[in-house]
Amino acid sequence: MKALIATNFFFPKQKNFYRGKVRDVYNINDDVLVMIATDRISAFDVVMTKAIPYKGQVLNQTAAFFFELTKNIVPNWIISSPHTNVTIGHRCKPYQVEIVIRGYLTGHAWREYKSGKRMICGVAMPDGMLENDKFPTPIITPTIKAVSGHDTDISKEEIIAQGLVSKTDFEQIEKHTRDLYAFGTEFALKQGLILVDTKYEFGNKNGIIMLMDEVHTPDSSRYFYSDTYAEIQAKDQQQRQLSKEFVRQWLISQGFQGQEGASAPTFPDDLIENITNRYVELYENITGNAFVKNGYENFEDKMEKVILVELEKIANKAAK
Repeated sequence: MKALIATNFFFPKQKNFYRGKVRDVYNINDDVLVMIATDRISAFDVVMTKAIPYKGQVLNQTAAFFFELTKNIVPNWIISSPHTNVTIGHRCKPYQVEIVIRGYLTGHAWREYKSGKRMICGVAMPDGMLENDKFPTPIITPTIKAVSGHDTDISKEEIIAQGLVSKTDFEQIEKHTRDLYAFGTEFALKQGLILVDTKYEFGNKNGIIMLMDEVHTPDSSRYFYSDTYAEIQAKDQQQRQLSKEFVRQWLISQGFQGQEGASAPTFPDDLIENITNRYVELYENITGNAFVKNGYENFEDKMEKVILVELEKIANKAAK
């Protein structure tokens, strides 16, 4: 099955290149970033050996959709999205923490809760909750971004004490986070979905805090179907969801949770097809738009040409 595993471009005024878990990022003149969403997939902070066709297109187009809808809530880094897998934006100085906001007890928080913990990132979780129960109020659980390996939970107090983010900036980031989550929750409900939890990354450019990377995508967020949530929860059964959690659960069933020295199992072809279908399903459900597959014929050549044209436009505009 064809998929975009990696790119290897060199653009005019390119300063450096960074390959993340999912995205390839090109630094243009320390001012602009070209971010390419590949079809790589990671879980438990480990990149899997096989890629997922059209996953990158889903991520990039979902993020572009929500960046446009939320630009009046918080400034964001986007200049343009000239290709289905490409976003070009301002190069910001990233904050060293990722901000996770959780409306429901699931995923990592549930695994911590099930182990007996009632505090996560310095935030108390009530006793007597079931998996996927709604929190009385959404909780913010930051992590320190790891260059490699697992991200680490950290509290607001530790972030400020260690000087990772100033108190003033962090409180502004908290407000942006709650505002974005409130918007995402309301928007999802209109589409018959529940925005369960999500992750945001922020950076700073010329003193302005900007939303970066992605927003409300299936890689950064978890969604439940709202019409069956209450009935399923009353029976204490697993929720119908649109997220990467089913990938994590498959890996767990194979005995893999990102343990140091352990090799990730290889996805069978039928699972890869299922993951592609899940990503497409989320895009269509959350945006209300039909997903049109771009196709992989001459994919990288076409992408490179589009990026070069867009970079020239940006350079000409800056020169005026």
